Amino acid sequence: MRLDKFLKISRLIKRRTLAKEVADQGRITINGNQAKASSTVAIGDELTIKFGQKLVTLEVVSLKETVKKDEASMLYNVIKEEKINA
Repeated sequence: MRLDKFLKISRLIKRRTLAKEVADQGRITINGNQAKASSTVAIGDELTIKFGQKLVTLEVVSLKETVKKDEASMLYNVIKEEKINA
């Protein structure tokens, strides 16, 4: 599954176009490698996303084409969240 689609379906980022912009800015890595919006996400991958002053690391647990809002958080496990001092 494409990275931008996964971020939208998992509701980590609300819109796919916004997910694409975040990826294009170099704020997302997959298993330590810089990711593009078109990068493929697989089960077991570790994503690191920079949200403003926060760095979130999570593991992809499941991939589905559609999910209900209350099931969206079941697609990933948050490994750690840390604040970035700028």
